[in-house]
Amino acid sequence: MSRFVKKVILCALFAAFFAVNIHAQPAASQAVASPVKVEAAQTQIVPQIAPILFHIGPLPVSNSMVCTWIVALIILVIVRVGVGTVKEIPYGMQNAIEALCEAWEDLAGGVLEPKVVRWVFPFATTFFIFAVICNFVDLIPGAGSIGFGLPDKNSSLPLAITEVTRPFFRPPTSDANLTFAMASIFFIMSLFWAVRYNGPLGLVKHVFAIKVETSKLAFIPLFLLFIFIGIMESFSILFIRPVALALRLYGNIFGGETMLSMALAQKSILMSVLLSLPGYFFETIVCVLQAFVFAMLTIAFVGTLCSESDHH
Repeated sequence: MSRFVKKVILCALFAAFFAVNIHAQPAASQAVASPVKVEAAQTQIVPQIAPILFHIGPLPVSNSMVCTWIVALIILVIVRVGVGTVKEIPYGMQNAIEALCEAWEDLAGGVLEPKVVRWVFPFATTFFIFAVICNFVDLIPGAGSIGFGLPDKNSSLPLAITEVTRPFFRPPTSDANLTFAMASIFFIMSLFWAVRYNGPLGLVKHVFAIKVETSKLAFIPLFLLFIFIGIMESFSILFIRPVALALRLYGNIFGGETMLSMALAQKSILMSVLLSLPGYFFETIVCVLQAFVFAMLTIAFVGTLCSESDHH
Protein backbone atom coordinates (compact mmCIF):
# COMPACT_ATOMS: atom_id res chain seq x y z
CA MET A 1 0.00 0.00 0.00
CA SER A 2 2.99 2.33 0.32
CA ARG A 3 3.16 2.82 -3.46
CA PHE A 4 -0.47 3.87 -3.45
CA VAL A 5 0.22 6.44 -0.72
CA LYS A 6 3.15 7.83 -2.73
CA LYS A 7 1.00 8.14 -5.84
CA VAL A 8 -1.68 9.99 -3.90
CA ILE A 9 0.95 12.39 -2.52
CA LEU A 10 2.38 12.92 -5.99
CA CYS A 11 -0.93 13.49 -7.77
CA ALA A 12 -2.70 15.25 -4.85
CA LEU A 13 -5.90 15.84 -6.83
CA PHE A 14 -6.88 12.19 -6.84
CA ALA A 15 -8.22 10.05 -4.01
CA ALA A 16 -8.87 6.34 -4.25
CA PHE A 17 -10.94 4.31 -1.88
CA PHE A 18 -11.47 0.65 -2.64
CA ALA A 19 -13.27 -1.99 -0.53
CA VAL A 20 -11.90 -5.46 -0.96
CA ASN A 21 -14.05 -8.54 -0.38
CA ILE A 22 -11.75 -11.01 1.32
CA HIS A 23 -13.80 -13.96 0.06
CA ALA A 24 -13.00 -13.00 -3.55
CA GLN A 25 -9.30 -13.57 -2.99
CA PRO A 26 -8.19 -16.95 -4.33
CA ALA A 27 -6.75 -19.41 -1.85
CA ALA A 28 -3.42 -19.35 -3.64
CA SER A 29 -2.94 -15.68 -2.86
CA GLN A 30 -3.82 -16.23 0.83
CA ALA A 31 -1.13 -18.83 1.31
CA VAL A 32 2.28 -17.82 2.58
CA ALA A 33 4.65 -17.65 -0.36
CA SER A 34 8.07 -19.23 -0.29
CA PRO A 35 11.17 -17.00 0.01
CA VAL A 36 11.93 -17.64 -3.67
CA LYS A 37 8.49 -16.38 -4.73
CA VAL A 38 8.76 -13.37 -2.43
CA GLU A 39 12.13 -12.45 -3.92
CA ALA A 40 10.77 -12.87 -7.46
CA ALA A 41 7.81 -10.62 -6.67
CA GLN A 42 10.13 -7.92 -5.36
CA THR A 43 12.55 -8.04 -8.30
CA GLN A 44 9.93 -8.24 -11.05
CA ILE A 45 7.93 -5.11 -10.23
CA VAL A 46 5.71 -5.22 -13.33
CA PRO A 47 4.95 -8.75 -14.57
CA GLN A 48 4.95 -9.20 -18.33
CA ILE A 49 1.85 -11.40 -18.15
CA ALA A 50 -1.25 -9.64 -16.80
CA PRO A 51 -2.43 -11.41 -13.60
CA ILE A 52 -5.78 -13.21 -13.68
CA LEU A 53 -8.30 -11.71 -11.26
CA PHE A 54 -11.28 -14.02 -11.76
CA HIS A 55 -13.03 -16.25 -14.29
CA ILE A 56 -16.28 -15.84 -16.19
CA GLY A 57 -17.06 -19.46 -16.88
CA PRO A 58 -13.99 -20.84 -18.69
CA LEU A 59 -12.82 -17.33 -19.65
CA PRO A 60 -10.00 -15.95 -17.47
CA VAL A 61 -10.29 -12.21 -16.86
CA SER A 62 -7.05 -10.30 -16.24
CA ASN A 63 -6.67 -6.86 -14.70
CA SER A 64 -5.85 -5.37 -18.12
CA MET A 65 -9.13 -6.74 -19.49
CA VAL A 66 -11.04 -5.11 -16.63
CA CYS A 67 -9.39 -1.77 -17.42
CA THR A 68 -10.18 -2.21 -21.13
CA TRP A 69 -13.88 -2.59 -20.29
CA ILE A 70 -13.72 0.46 -18.02
CA VAL A 71 -12.06 2.58 -20.72
CA ALA A 72 -14.66 1.51 -23.30
CA LEU A 73 -17.45 2.37 -20.85
CA ILE A 74 -15.87 5.78 -20.12
CA ILE A 75 -15.72 6.61 -23.83
CA LEU A 76 -19.36 5.60 -24.36
CA VAL A 77 -20.55 7.58 -21.35
CA ILE A 78 -18.57 10.71 -22.28
CA VAL A 79 -19.82 10.68 -25.85
CA ARG A 80 -23.41 9.93 -24.87
CA VAL A 81 -23.65 12.35 -21.95
CA GLY A 82 -21.41 15.04 -23.43
CA VAL A 83 -23.01 15.11 -26.86
CA GLY A 84 -26.53 13.81 -26.24
CA THR A 85 -28.68 15.05 -29.11
CA VAL A 86 -26.47 16.41 -31.87
CA LYS A 87 -27.06 20.13 -32.28
CA GLU A 88 -26.61 22.20 -35.43
CA ILE A 89 -24.48 24.76 -33.54
CA PRO A 90 -22.12 22.69 -31.37
CA TYR A 91 -20.92 23.78 -27.96
CA GLY A 92 -19.26 22.20 -24.95
CA MET A 93 -18.35 18.55 -25.32
CA GLN A 94 -19.90 18.24 -28.76
CA ASN A 95 -17.69 21.08 -29.98
CA ALA A 96 -14.57 19.36 -28.58
CA ILE A 97 -15.44 15.99 -30.12
CA GLU A 98 -16.23 17.55 -33.51
CA ALA A 99 -12.96 19.50 -33.41
CA LEU A 100 -11.04 16.29 -32.69
CA CYS A 101 -12.76 14.42 -35.52
CA GLU A 102 -12.23 17.27 -37.98
CA ALA A 103 -8.54 17.44 -37.07
CA TRP A 104 -8.08 13.74 -37.77
CA GLU A 105 -10.08 14.00 -40.98
CA ASP A 106 -7.76 16.78 -42.15
CA LEU A 107 -4.69 14.70 -41.23
CA ALA A 108 -6.02 11.71 -43.14
CA GLY A 109 -6.97 13.96 -46.06
CA GLY A 110 -3.35 15.02 -46.42
CA VAL A 111 -2.30 11.40 -47.02
CA LEU A 112 -5.28 9.62 -48.54
CA GLU A 113 -7.74 10.16 -51.34
CA PRO A 114 -11.18 11.50 -50.31
CA LYS A 115 -13.02 8.18 -50.66
CA VAL A 116 -10.32 6.36 -48.67
CA VAL A 117 -10.48 9.06 -45.98
CA ARG A 118 -14.13 8.20 -45.40
CA TRP A 119 -13.12 4.61 -44.71
CA VAL A 120 -10.03 5.15 -42.60
CA PHE A 121 -10.38 8.31 -40.52
CA PRO A 122 -13.18 7.02 -38.19
CA PHE A 123 -11.05 3.91 -37.61
CA ALA A 124 -7.86 5.89 -36.88
CA THR A 125 -9.69 8.43 -34.67
CA THR A 126 -11.25 5.66 -32.60
CA PHE A 127 -7.84 4.01 -32.18
CA PHE A 128 -6.32 7.31 -31.03
CA ILE A 129 -9.02 8.07 -28.45
CA PHE A 130 -9.06 4.50 -27.12
CA ALA A 131 -5.26 4.18 -26.98
CA VAL A 132 -4.62 7.53 -25.29
CA ILE A 133 -7.14 6.82 -22.51
CA CYS A 134 -5.75 3.31 -22.04
CA ASN A 135 -2.24 4.76 -21.80
CA PHE A 136 -3.27 7.30 -19.16
CA VAL A 137 -4.46 4.51 -16.83
CA ASP A 138 -0.82 4.15 -15.77
CA LEU A 139 -0.84 7.71 -14.36
CA ILE A 140 -3.89 7.21 -12.13
CA PRO A 141 -3.23 6.62 -8.41
CA GLY A 142 -4.03 3.02 -7.50
CA ALA A 143 -3.02 1.47 -10.83
CA GLY A 144 -0.56 -1.25 -9.92
CA SER A 145 -0.70 -0.51 -6.18
CA ILE A 146 -4.14 -1.79 -5.10
CA GLY A 147 -4.81 -5.50 -5.28
CA PHE A 148 -4.14 -8.92 -3.85
CA GLY A 149 -0.77 -9.67 -2.32
CA LEU A 150 1.21 -11.38 0.39
CA PRO A 151 -0.47 -11.05 3.82
CA ASP A 152 1.35 -8.88 6.35
CA LYS A 153 1.32 -10.81 9.62
CA ASN A 154 2.97 -7.96 11.49
CA SER A 155 0.13 -5.52 10.77
CA SER A 156 -2.98 -5.15 12.90
CA LEU A 157 -5.11 -4.29 9.84
CA PRO A 158 -7.29 -7.18 8.62
CA LEU A 159 -6.39 -6.90 4.92
CA ALA A 160 -2.83 -5.58 5.16
CA ILE A 161 -0.33 -6.92 2.63
CA THR A 162 3.41 -6.61 2.26
CA GLU A 163 3.59 -6.62 -1.56
CA VAL A 164 0.95 -6.29 -4.30
CA THR A 165 1.32 -9.34 -6.52
CA ARG A 166 -1.99 -9.08 -8.42
CA PRO A 167 -3.07 -5.45 -8.87
CA PHE A 168 -6.68 -4.75 -9.74
CA PHE A 169 -5.79 -2.21 -12.44
CA ARG A 170 -3.18 -2.25 -15.19
CA PRO A 171 -2.79 -0.04 -18.31
CA PRO A 172 -4.48 -2.12 -21.04
CA THR A 173 -1.85 -1.17 -23.61
CA SER A 174 0.91 -2.54 -21.36
CA ASP A 175 -0.57 -5.97 -22.11
CA ALA A 176 0.69 -7.30 -25.44
CA ASN A 177 -2.61 -9.17 -25.95
CA LEU A 178 -4.48 -5.89 -26.47
CA THR A 179 -1.90 -4.23 -28.73
CA PHE A 180 -1.68 -7.35 -30.92
CA ALA A 181 -5.48 -7.46 -31.08
CA MET A 182 -5.52 -3.82 -32.23
CA ALA A 183 -2.82 -4.56 -34.80
CA SER A 184 -4.77 -7.62 -36.02
CA ILE A 185 -7.88 -5.48 -36.53
CA PHE A 186 -5.79 -3.02 -38.52
CA PHE A 187 -4.31 -5.86 -40.60
CA ILE A 188 -7.74 -7.25 -41.53
CA MET A 189 -9.25 -3.85 -42.30
CA SER A 190 -6.23 -2.66 -44.32
CA LEU A 191 -6.41 -5.75 -46.56
CA PHE A 192 -10.17 -5.26 -46.94
CA TRP A 193 -9.73 -1.63 -47.96
CA ALA A 194 -6.84 -2.52 -50.31
CA VAL A 195 -8.95 -5.13 -52.11
CA ARG A 196 -11.92 -2.77 -52.18
CA TYR A 197 -9.81 0.02 -53.67
CA ASN A 198 -7.65 -1.93 -56.13
CA GLY A 199 -9.56 -5.16 -56.70
CA PRO A 200 -7.86 -8.54 -56.12
CA LEU A 201 -5.86 -8.47 -59.36
CA GLY A 202 -5.21 -4.76 -59.03
CA LEU A 203 -3.73 -5.29 -55.56
CA VAL A 204 -1.29 -7.87 -56.95
CA LYS A 205 -0.29 -5.43 -59.69
CA HIS A 206 0.02 -2.64 -57.11
CA VAL A 207 2.56 -4.68 -55.12
CA PHE A 208 4.51 -6.41 -57.89
CA ALA A 209 4.16 -4.22 -60.99
CA ILE A 210 7.02 -2.14 -62.44
CA LYS A 211 6.48 1.41 -61.24
CA VAL A 212 8.90 3.29 -63.51
CA GLU A 213 9.07 4.00 -67.23
CA THR A 214 11.49 1.60 -68.90
CA SER A 215 12.74 0.48 -72.28
CA LYS A 216 12.30 -3.01 -73.69
CA LEU A 217 15.98 -3.76 -73.07
CA ALA A 218 15.75 -3.02 -69.33
CA PHE A 219 12.31 -4.55 -68.86
CA ILE A 220 13.42 -8.05 -67.81
CA PRO A 221 16.00 -6.94 -65.18
CA LEU A 222 13.54 -4.41 -63.79
CA PHE A 223 10.76 -7.02 -63.81
CA LEU A 224 12.90 -9.39 -61.73
CA LEU A 225 13.90 -6.54 -59.42
CA PHE A 226 10.31 -5.47 -58.78
CA ILE A 227 9.26 -9.09 -58.22
CA PHE A 228 11.84 -9.23 -55.44
CA ILE A 229 10.65 -5.83 -54.11
CA GLY A 230 7.07 -7.10 -54.22
CA ILE A 231 7.96 -10.17 -52.19
CA MET A 232 9.62 -7.98 -49.57
CA GLU A 233 6.62 -5.62 -49.61
CA SER A 234 4.25 -8.57 -49.15
CA PHE A 235 6.29 -9.75 -46.16
CA SER A 236 6.08 -6.22 -44.72
CA ILE A 237 2.31 -6.02 -45.23
CA LEU A 238 1.60 -9.46 -43.78
CA PHE A 239 4.03 -9.50 -40.84
CA ILE A 240 6.27 -6.49 -40.21
CA ARG A 241 3.64 -3.76 -40.12
CA PRO A 242 1.19 -5.44 -37.68
CA VAL A 243 4.02 -6.61 -35.42
CA ALA A 244 5.67 -3.18 -35.46
CA LEU A 245 2.38 -1.49 -34.54
CA ALA A 246 1.75 -3.88 -31.67
CA LEU A 247 5.27 -3.91 -30.23
CA ARG A 248 5.81 -0.15 -30.51
CA LEU A 249 2.76 0.69 -28.40
CA TYR A 250 3.21 -2.20 -25.97
CA GLY A 251 6.93 -1.63 -25.44
CA ASN A 252 6.65 2.08 -24.73
CA ILE A 253 3.74 1.80 -22.28
CA PHE A 254 5.13 -1.28 -20.52
CA GLY A 255 8.52 0.40 -20.24
CA GLY A 256 6.96 3.55 -18.82
CA GLU A 257 4.93 1.56 -16.30
CA THR A 258 8.07 -0.28 -15.20
CA MET A 259 10.01 2.98 -14.87
CA LEU A 260 7.33 4.57 -12.67
CA SER A 261 6.98 1.41 -10.60
CA MET A 262 10.73 1.33 -9.92
CA ALA A 263 10.68 5.01 -8.93
CA LEU A 264 7.71 4.55 -6.60
CA ALA A 265 9.23 1.40 -5.08
CA GLN A 266 11.92 3.42 -3.30
CA LYS A 267 11.81 3.13 0.49
CA SER A 268 12.05 6.88 0.98
CA ILE A 269 8.88 8.75 0.05
CA LEU A 270 10.91 11.88 -0.75
CA MET A 271 13.24 9.95 -3.04
CA SER A 272 10.36 8.21 -4.82
CA VAL A 273 8.60 11.54 -5.44
CA LEU A 274 11.81 13.16 -6.74
CA LEU A 275 12.46 10.25 -9.09
CA SER A 276 8.90 9.89 -10.30
CA LEU A 277 8.14 13.58 -10.98
CA PRO A 278 10.18 13.70 -14.23
CA GLY A 279 8.91 10.21 -15.01
CA TYR A 280 5.29 11.36 -14.78
CA PHE A 281 6.00 14.36 -17.00
CA PHE A 282 7.82 12.23 -19.57
CA GLU A 283 5.19 9.47 -19.47
CA THR A 284 2.36 11.96 -20.03
CA ILE A 285 4.00 13.02 -23.29
CA VAL A 286 4.70 9.41 -24.26
CA CYS A 287 1.08 8.37 -23.65
CA VAL A 288 -0.25 10.97 -26.08
CA LEU A 289 2.59 10.61 -28.58
CA GLN A 290 2.39 6.82 -28.86
CA ALA A 291 -1.38 6.89 -29.35
CA PHE A 292 -0.89 9.52 -32.06
CA VAL A 293 1.88 7.51 -33.74
CA PHE A 294 -0.22 4.33 -33.71
CA ALA A 295 -3.17 6.08 -35.37
CA MET A 296 -0.99 7.93 -37.91
CA LEU A 297 0.82 4.74 -38.89
CA THR A 298 -2.50 3.06 -39.65
CA ILE A 299 -3.30 5.96 -42.00
CA ALA A 300 0.16 5.87 -43.61
CA PHE A 301 0.13 2.09 -44.09
CA VAL A 302 -3.30 2.18 -45.72
CA GLY A 303 -2.06 5.02 -47.93
CA THR A 304 0.66 2.77 -49.37
CA LEU A 305 -1.99 0.21 -50.40
CA CYS A 306 -4.73 2.59 -51.57
CA SER A 307 -3.00 5.03 -53.90
CA GLU A 308 -2.92 5.64 -57.64
CA SER A 309 0.28 7.71 -57.51
CA ASP A 310 2.57 4.85 -58.55
CA HIS A 311 0.35 3.23 -61.18
CA HIS A 312 1.45 3.50 -64.83
